[in-house]
Amino acid sequence: MTVLRKTVLAAFALFLLLFVPLGSIPAQASSAATSEPNRGPVFILPVDQEIERGLESFLSRGFQEADKYGASLIVLEIDTPGGLVDSAEQIGAMVRESGIPTLAFIKGNAASAGSYIALNAKRIVMKPGSMIGSASLVDGRGRSVDNAKLVSFWKSKMAGAAALNGRDPDIAAGMTDINMVVDKPELGVRKSKGEIIALTSNQALKAGYADAIRATPEDAAAWMGYSTDDTFRVQHTAAEKLSQFLTHPVVMIVLLFIGIAGVVVELLVPGFGIPGIVGTLAFVLYFFGNYVAGFAGAETWLLFIIGLILMVLELFVPSFGILGVLGSISLIAGVVRAAYSFTHALFSLGIAFAAALVVIILVAIAFKDRGIWNRFILSDSLSKEQGFIPVLERLDLTGQRGISVTPLRPAGTALIGDERLDVVTEGGFIGVNTPISVVKVEGGRIVVKEVRE
Repeated sequence: MTVLRKTVLAAFALFLLLFVPLGSIPAQASSAATSEPNRGPVFILPVDQEIERGLESFLSRGFQEADKYGASLIVLEIDTPGGLVDSAEQIGAMVRESGIPTLAFIKGNAASAGSYIALNAKRIVMKPGSMIGSASLVDGRGRSVDNAKLVSFWKSKMAGAAALNGRDPDIAAGMTDINMVVDKPELGVRKSKGEIIALTSNQALKAGYADAIRATPEDAAAWMGYSTDDTFRVQHTAAEKLSQFLTHPVVMIVLLFIGIAGVVVELLVPGFGIPGIVGTLAFVLYFFGNYVAGFAGAETWLLFIIGLILMVLELFVPSFGILGVLGSISLIAGVVRAAYSFTHALFSLGIAFAAALVVIILVAIAFKDRGIWNRFILSDSLSKEQGFIPVLERLDLTGQRGISVTPLRPAGTALIGDERLDVVTEGGFIGVNTPISVVKVEGGRIVVKEVRE
């Protein structure tokens, strides 16, 4: 029987080789076994940070470079905790509309908005131990968002991205909606109310949310049938790395605080120089970070410069506060336009302004003698020690005698020697032609008293 079985198998194999058309062999097996790999550069773009406008700007540059150099494949190397939904939407659209085939290689976590980006790719390959899912909406403090309208919107976006590439949309919806129940035993996915779906690499492979499991993005590209002889990894430039730091929400608040406090302190208490320089530098860093990240345009720099000039002019040109108000409006408009979100900009500006106000008040109190307000307050007295003598002091009259020419009530005129002088008594009344003597002289004030014989 053994010999007969071997003979039958050999005859069947010969029949397949001679009579079965190559097209009837499964395409994947045929491609893997006989096809030549697709030639052309393979571009690897890292998605290894929080998803925000800075990442969107970086990936846009990467897609443009891939198109410029004729890339045959773009690999998104994903390891992100998620981030801003609007930025994820823009990146997802970029992936869908790309004329270059795009592969999502999940190196670590494709969480939250990261899973949405991955679902927009034609193929998803995961590294052993990686994860996709856990995409419920949270606010800036990490608290779950219960707004039904927002949850429904995000769930529809996730489900649509999954269905676009033939993946079960219910699983994607279950990654976002904590109240949804999902029971897909054939796909190995079960979710009760109160849970959120997050799939390991093996679970994702069974559920159709991963097409393969490979160790590196190069292995993933080779699995798709692309040559990896010409591989380019797009790196963040130094300016982009600095921009990522400068556009962090906390850093932006600190820069605004230093900028406001430094500039205002320099304007109110001039002469130091350092607060003004540090404040201006903080504003420059704020606008630079947002400009590189793609949030700000050239008009934001113009608004900032105009605002600063108007605020300085207010100190020297009488305008009843008009220049100061216009300068403040221009500066605030520049700050708001430079930020990626109007709401976030106002929130950051409010915190920074409140903190700066405290510092400004403390500095103004500590250096009140040097404040610019002293320019508008007459604080000097015209004293004799400073060389000011408004009238000639007749100290030589002290002790001399004379006679009153007019009644002294208490002021009047007296004849002292050969001079008629204005005099004043110590408070009492002295009649006409009464003998008097000079008690003291205070500047132009001659004080006399009645002489009683």
